[in-house]
Amino acid sequence: MARWGAAGGRIVGEGTPEERARAIGCYLKHLPDAVAESDGYEVMPGIEELLDRLIDSGHLLGLVTGNIEAAAHIKLARARLNRFFSFGGYGSDSADRTEVTRTALRRGELVSGGTLTDGACIAVGDTPRDVVAGHGAGLHVVGVATGRYSVDQLKQAGADWAISQVSDSFPV
Repeated sequence: MARWGAAGGRIVGEGTPEERARAIGCYLKHLPDAVAESDGYEVMPGIEELLDRLIDSGHLLGLVTGNIEAAAHIKLARARLNRFFSFGGYGSDSADRTEVTRTALRRGELVSGGTLTDGACIAVGDTPRDVVAGHGAGLHVVGVATGRYSVDQLKQAGADWAISQVSDSFPV
């Protein structure tokens, strides 16, 4: 018997490839309505302003998420944030978060025309796993305590910078 479910935008479970494809299709079919109706959908304060500032300063922005690619774009669309991200790495690329980050960097290299250099990229995340993945891909990491983890927990995980919200002195 196959078991499938959605966990944070990733389809998890056991079963055949056909069952997985069906589960993903069903999940994506219903996700736009679920996101539109969600009372819990929230964009953290300062995000859009920061993204605008980074774009205006000439920074190329990418997204790294455990969500499958289509789900990530559905979720970002509600807040009109898709427009900021020209590349990304997704849970549909790999189950390994560090590899997802490396995939995003490879795509960023293609989008930038090969202009990314070592040290030119910074990862931003709100979990210790994000910190580990960013460092695993060779990046400096800003930990933002807007989720379940505190500034201290993100520092303990090894974040190069840890702030309570993006409106704090963002190191860019």
